[in-house]
Amino acid sequence: MKVLIAYVSRTGHTEKMANYIAEGVRFAGHEPVLKKIADIKNAEEIKGYDAYIFGSPTYHRDMTQSMKTFLFMAQEAGLEGKVGGAFGSYTHSGDAPKSIYDTMEHVFKMRMTSLGSFNLLEHKIATPEGVRACQDYGRVLAEMLNV
Repeated sequence: MKVLIAYVSRTGHTEKMANYIAEGVRFAGHEPVLKKIADIKNAEEIKGYDAYIFGSPTYHRDMTQSMKTFLFMAQEAGLEGKVGGAFGSYTHSGDAPKSIYDTMEHVFKMRMTSLGSFNLLEHKIATPEGVRACQDYGRVLAEMLNV
């Protein structure tokens, strides 16, 4: 099964998280598809995946404007009932992933991972613990597809 990991990353930290999460999806036996949200032009490009994981860093206690725009487009893709998760990096407040997660759960009506949204401090991403946490998030979410 295919899992779309769509993300925005300004400094590369959230992109690293996306790659480690993709490893976890592979560990669970599924195919991750990584895409920067800037490369997704319409809702048709979002359709057809079995699960979705959206990621954004937190800036000024919020997700990026490009992620907000992407979520409006994603709403048109008909994701109701699909497996989902949300992640992001941060330095001092990590509000973006929770907002994304809540949108996916309450607006899109997706079947969200029981792990909740996943946040990681930027300086911990490349540590062994950070890598493992990202991999675990991807693996656990992908294992929901086996049920």
